[in-house]
Amino acid sequence: MKPELVSVATISWARTADEEALLRRSLPALASLGMRVVVGDAGTSESFTDFLRAIPGVTVVVPAERGLVAQVQASLARAGTLETPFILYTEPDKESFFRDRLARFVDRAPADPDVGVVLAARSEHSFSTYPPRQRYTEGVANHLSGETIGVPGDYFYGPFLMTRALLPQVASLNRALGWGWRPATFVAAGGGGLRVVLLADHHPCPEAQRAEDDAERSHRLKQLSQNVAGLVA
Repeated sequence: MKPELVSVATISWARTADEEALLRRSLPALASLGMRVVVGDAGTSESFTDFLRAIPGVTVVVPAERGLVAQVQASLARAGTLETPFILYTEPDKESFFRDRLARFVDRAPADPDVGVVLAARSEHSFSTYPPRQRYTEGVANHLSGETIGVPGDYFYGPFLMTRALLPQVASLNRALGWGWRPATFVAAGGGGLRVVLLADHHPCPEAQRAEDDAERSHRLKQLSQNVAGLVA
């Protein structure tokens, strides 16, 4: 797939100083690849929102309603106005992916008319670098997604390309789904006769994210429940 066929939608919510520092590195790296980027920002920090608006090639939209799905829907809707055939959705903290592997991922992705979703998937070795609770919960979600959609593999690394034909499906999602919006979109693609493609590569866990505490383990369980809800939504 050629980069000019793709616009980017992402979200941002810098909850701590460390998170803000990471996003101040990762989002300029994303924008530097030349694709137009739309950020659905939580709007909690005026100085950070101003920083985003100053990045060349970035458009910022702050939704009136708080919440993950509201931010996702706002960013994807605005990216849809750019009229590229495909939109790349990604979480904003994938600094190493943006710098080292995003261009290769887009280049490998098919752009055929029957393509609905193309996911960046972790190889078995890179998946093994993630914390135990994350591996368990995402392993369960991967198994259920593969059975439901009919394409086995890793669905939960994060970044994926989607055809703009799926934008109405995303806009109609219940905002209570949380992270379940992603598998709900994948199921909609497969159920609509579109191809779901997984491209495996080495996407290791960043060193700073390899430890997990009780809060992180609880977060992974919550994500699992939302992902299961998305599969049946």
